[in-house]
Amino acid sequence: MVEMTVESVRINLATQQRVVILKATKQERYLFIWIAHAEAYAIAVELQGTTSPRPLTHDLLKNIIGDLGAKIVSIVISDLIDEIYYARIVLDVAGRHVEIDSRPSDAIALAVRAKTPIFVEESVLDRAGVALEQSEEKQAPISRQEQRREEEDDNLDAYRDFINTLDVLDEFGKD
Repeated sequence: MVEMTVESVRINLATQQRVVILKATKQERYLFIWIAHAEAYAIAVELQGTTSPRPLTHDLLKNIIGDLGAKIVSIVISDLIDEIYYARIVLDVAGRHVEIDSRPSDAIALAVRAKTPIFVEESVLDRAGVALEQSEEKQAPISRQEQRREEEDDNLDAYRDFINTLDVLDEFGKD
């Protein structure tokens, strides 16, 4: 598994679609997950350090988990099937390991509130992750997997152009 952080939440102004961008903590690999408006808002609110006068759904879920004596250990984006991401919320319930099925967007919104690690299975990153190009002087002999990633990097310019057309969700309620 690869530990990731939320790099940003962005919006495509032409389509109004939102995307959460995860970045690997120890490498230049990214994962783009399209999410709904409510979850994008929930993640962006927490990243901005803004609070709501009343608990949002993910705040409520975090409070319920804590009040029941459980602890959110991490979240894992575990699979990608037919272009649908799957995630698990990993809990410690009185020393017992419990995993709960979740949509990635909800799991991420919960993780940023609980300040818990976000992990992505390597197989998911291999299929859907994007790696940034490295300068030529840093290149060393590469494995077959690295060679495949290098070939994928050739298509990265299209991702960069696309991401640069998106706006960061800085103003809440802005559609």
